[in-house]
Amino acid sequence: MASSSQLQSSGSEEKIMDQRKRKRMISNRESARRSRLRKQQHLDELTAQANQLRKENGYILTNVNVSTQMYLQAEAQNLILRAQLAELTHRLNSLNEIIDCLSCSDGGVGFEGSDDQLAVQIGGSDFLNPWNLLYLNQPVMASPDMIMS
Repeated sequence: MASSSQLQSSGSEEKIMDQRKRKRMISNRESARRSRLRKQQHLDELTAQANQLRKENGYILTNVNVSTQMYLQAEAQNLILRAQLAELTHRLNSLNEIIDCLSCSDGGVGFEGSDDQLAVQIGGSDFLNPWNLLYLNQPVMASPDMIMS
């Protein structure tokens, strides 16, 4: 009888161990399922974040391109203005030299001719003849198209 009671207790212990194993196995499966769900949620969040960052990157890239274009246009306009400044400075210096020559000359300044023809003479020379000064009346020919091409 002792052996049959031992068998019974050993059989019931095995059943308890089997139940514990099953319970642990079910718990492990549930834990693995929850872990897979968390990983999937994390992956979905990262994918959404990557898409959002791509959109922001595109927006920033567009702004950089627009800003660069505006900078290049301003730079071209600046070059034109500098060229015009140099030309006008040259003209002003030339005119100041002419004024200095006129104010320092010993000879008299006189104007001769009709309405159709004007000759300015300094001491008998045609220094300021309008036909000799055509280069002073030339416009500055700088444009953005010349700079950008």
